[in-house]
Amino acid sequence: MEFEGLELSGEIKMGMVMSGPDRASILARARQLDASGLHSLWVGDHIAFHIPVVESLSLLSFVAAATERIELATGVLLLPLRHPTLTAKITATVDMLSGGRLLLGVGVGGEFPPEFAAVGAPIEERGPRTDEAIEIIRRHWTEQKVEHHGRFHDFGPVKIEPKPVRPGGPPILVGGRKAASMRRAGRLGDGYISHMCDVETYQKNLRTIAGHAREAGRAGRPFHTAALLFTVLDDSYEAAHERAAKLLGMIYNTDFREASKRYCLLGKPEDCLDQLRKFAQAGCRHFVISALSDPDEIIERATRDMIPALSGLA
Repeated sequence: MEFEGLELSGEIKMGMVMSGPDRASILARARQLDASGLHSLWVGDHIAFHIPVVESLSLLSFVAAATERIELATGVLLLPLRHPTLTAKITATVDMLSGGRLLLGVGVGGEFPPEFAAVGAPIEERGPRTDEAIEIIRRHWTEQKVEHHGRFHDFGPVKIEPKPVRPGGPPILVGGRKAASMRRAGRLGDGYISHMCDVETYQKNLRTIAGHAREAGRAGRPFHTAALLFTVLDDSYEAAHERAAKLLGMIYNTDFREASKRYCLLGKPEDCLDQLRKFAQAGCRHFVISALSDPDEIIERATRDMIPALSGLA
């Protein structure tokens, strides 16, 4: 089997990253996504960044009250910036308020060092802090009382309630691009979500993750595979590329002209669909669209054309 050790879903899903500058626009977009044929709604996360970012778990709690069907996901929550016990408490509450619809994407961050200094989290410790946090969060979700004596946290016994609605808690999808993230996904996670990753690298990463899962004795467990893909629909590839490079350069404060060719869905809907098929063949089962062009058009084309065309590929 291509990814022996990972039990991949047989269903293809598609979601979209959402944000908004104010209450009204956030509510409108959340309700639109809930009424659409998309499967999930994702939010980004930073404490501080080059551009304004709404706090992710607060946003999902707000959105939970305005939606009924769609899965609510972090893509990704930066765990080393938060105490894991508080994170377990908040995520369990969001899962309860949403009726068990939370997906917890997690990552280590690091692209904006000032936010680590601002919360007193040494940036060089972000990897091991995330490993320990995943363990603590999952224990809080599933155990009556938790006592923990680790490298970064020492407490207990303490009981955190309410527990999540989902048995065992929400799936934890690990994001990242380095070898440590692949190890973390295979040994500790319930899934993997890529960011700025081409098809060939995605397939290679899943093979690596599968190996770590086998070594950790976790083979055969259900495993969620997702990919976050910046998307620009336009009449030509060249026009879409120009828009993507400009927007991503502004967001990340760096030159994205070459990177956007590798990591984005660009051009006409059929061009994007061809790239999505390649990701599905590489093992991706949940596509997360980050719209850099008109999101209304992307939602319409995704639900009308892309999801039906991808549904049989798994």
